[in-house]
Amino acid sequence: MASQGKLATLEELVACFNDLEDPRSQINRKHPLVSVVAISIMAVLAGADGPTSIHRWAKSLAGQLPSLLDLPNGIPSRDVIRRVLCALKPEAFQKCFAEWISRLLEGKDDDAQRHVAVDGKTLRGSGDSNSKMGPLHLVSAWASEKGFTLAQVATDQKSNEITAIPELLRLIDLKKSIITIDAMGTQKKIAEQITDRKGNYIFALKANHEKTHAAVINYVEEYLSNDFAGTRHQQLDDTPAKPGHGRRESRIDTQFEVPNDFPNRSLWAGLTTIG
Repeated sequence: MASQGKLATLEELVACFNDLEDPRSQINRKHPLVSVVAISIMAVLAGADGPTSIHRWAKSLAGQLPSLLDLPNGIPSRDVIRRVLCALKPEAFQKCFAEWISRLLEGKDDDAQRHVAVDGKTLRGSGDSNSKMGPLHLVSAWASEKGFTLAQVATDQKSNEITAIPELLRLIDLKKSIITIDAMGTQKKIAEQITDRKGNYIFALKANHEKTHAAVINYVEEYLSNDFAGTRHQQLDDTPAKPGHGRRESRIDTQFEVPNDFPNRSLWAGLTTIG
């Protein structure tokens, strides 16, 4: 795995997981925790899907791994791998994993803003009607340019995304990031959380914020007839190059600087433009 201008290294992976709390008792620590975790992560990246395949992957590299990792008792068995992975605290693991991912994102474009898309998806087939267990719903932060997930938080149902998003954002570095969230996540507290941590946001605005939604519509309609003369704005032609689904579309995105007298402006931290 690589980020622009930088390759991942085993040393960085180990460094990020060195402080991970070991849930095992002292008598069951024949294999260092960080070594078992590093093997598991590398094996999964190589296509392993469980303790057995992780062990097989490690055994295939038995001649190389002991020189790269602290393995005083050789390659851990599949039972050791299973017990370690089952015992890990998900929150502690995710904190270390997020730190590793953050290091992977460092590169030549450190001064550029990155796009992080926050969205929730329900996993098909994850529910169990027999045990009255609903489907698993995950809220994820996706680094668009890099093409991988920065962090995930599980929630019982889509309606709980509002509480899950702040928890998700706490897991990632928001500095120099543009966070995009759909209308469900368009919340004043979330805007404040993002700007407090030196990030920016693009929110989808719908009628659930009635006054702000109406104010944006009124502002656009007021200046639409004279092609937005007298306003500070910029336009982007987002028209598709080729027709799609048998029709030709014309898309013009218009962004306005928020006027000083815009209703509720002070309630939205960091609000500078509307569109």
